[in-house]
Amino acid sequence: MAQHKMIDQHHGKKLKLGVQQVGLFVVLLIAFTFLIYRYLIPNIISGFVIMNFAPSGEKALKVGFVSFEGLVDASVPKEKEAEFKAKKQKVAKALLTKDYIFDFTFDKREEGIAGYEKEGGLMGHWYAKCDALGENPIILQPFLGFSILAFVIGLVIALVLTILLPNSLGFMAVLFDRQIDNTKIKIRLQTGFSNDIVELLTLPDSKLAEREINEVKSHFHIIWDRTYGETSTHSPTQAAFTKFDDVFDDFVDLVKFRQDFLYERIREFFSDFVLKEIEDTRDGVMWRESHWLIGAGLRLYMAHHFTEKYANNVTALAYGGAAFLIVAVGIRGLKFIPAQKPSFILLAIFLEFSMLALMAITMFYTEEEERMDKMLKKMEDANSKQLDVLRLQQADIQLLSSVLVGQASEIIKERIQKAVVEYLTKENKLKDVIGENIGEFLQEALRSVAITESDKAKRTLNH
Repeated sequence: MAQHKMIDQHHGKKLKLGVQQVGLFVVLLIAFTFLIYRYLIPNIISGFVIMNFAPSGEKALKVGFVSFEGLVDASVPKEKEAEFKAKKQKVAKALLTKDYIFDFTFDKREEGIAGYEKEGGLMGHWYAKCDALGENPIILQPFLGFSILAFVIGLVIALVLTILLPNSLGFMAVLFDRQIDNTKIKIRLQTGFSNDIVELLTLPDSKLAEREINEVKSHFHIIWDRTYGETSTHSPTQAAFTKFDDVFDDFVDLVKFRQDFLYERIREFFSDFVLKEIEDTRDGVMWRESHWLIGAGLRLYMAHHFTEKYANNVTALAYGGAAFLIVAVGIRGLKFIPAQKPSFILLAIFLEFSMLALMAITMFYTEEEERMDKMLKKMEDANSKQLDVLRLQQADIQLLSSVLVGQASEIIKERIQKAVVEYLTKENKLKDVIGENIGEFLQEALRSVAITESDKAKRTLNH
């Protein structure tokens, strides 16, 4: 069978955001913000207002209430109600009684034509009038009061869509994919495991089940030995001195073994946080295979990047939004914001709502801090393991020194002398030694004769 490669070759190099991802995200954000501001929010606000302020009870028996073209609902003479409901008409002054008028369109209205006045356009006004709202009509400025809400909803939709898109187009897809590799690097640095082992630890269950046992056995053995612990709080199979071969055989379920043994040993030896990184990265790899698993990729990115890097910024924004809301409410209390124009208050409310929602999401994905007593216990276990290693090294040194000194030194001398005698008493060895010595003696004699003759020749020439 073909062997699987341990190292994930998904990327040749680290992904970077390009113009296409950023450009598409900006286009989606602008488009959805506009659509939500122009169509969704007016319908939501219209439905909410009519549900709460439309005539009911005895008033509904006396006052006709119908819907006109667009998002306009108003009171009409009771005898005309059935006729107007059968066929929607354009709002006109002659048709209204002016007891109830709810206009959430972006159209301009004039007193002489519609029976009431309001500004038109995307930065125009909405109009609401009924006895429950007071004598004067409520004028809403949607651009001021609801643009923040439209932007937040558009942002959420754009982010979700770019998660689903392929990496070549998706803004968030690139960030999620890149975070998978970054978290693998963090795991490798924190544990000291090789790339192959980290890949195995973060491999989805379905992919791990396809691996051959002989292919992963050595790597699982390394993890087992590396996470050796004196005690265990999870299962008796993890007790001290449990051998790897006692629980791993040719018929073992790799997924169950990793979950029940290796993950728990990693939790005990390193920390809950390291295990959470491994599990979330495993889920992130599942998202990489299918972008529809939004929750898996979102948890990895939020828990191991966004909350770590931007948690304080989000908290600061939430406090800033609260301060803005307090100022807005204070100004309203001083009557500088009239009750008939509450758009500025709505702006402050939706701004603070957005910041608190972001803060809530950030806190939801923030990892719990490990208990101090567990951290101290892990530090104590780690120190004890280091002391055990030093004790073993000390014992080895003492054993070596006891061999080299003391009574053992006489035994060593006797064995060396015996070995020399045996070497020299062997006939062949002795001949070899004598032959080598005779050869060296002859070479030295010839070299001295040559030097002597050379010196005599030099003296003759000089004379």
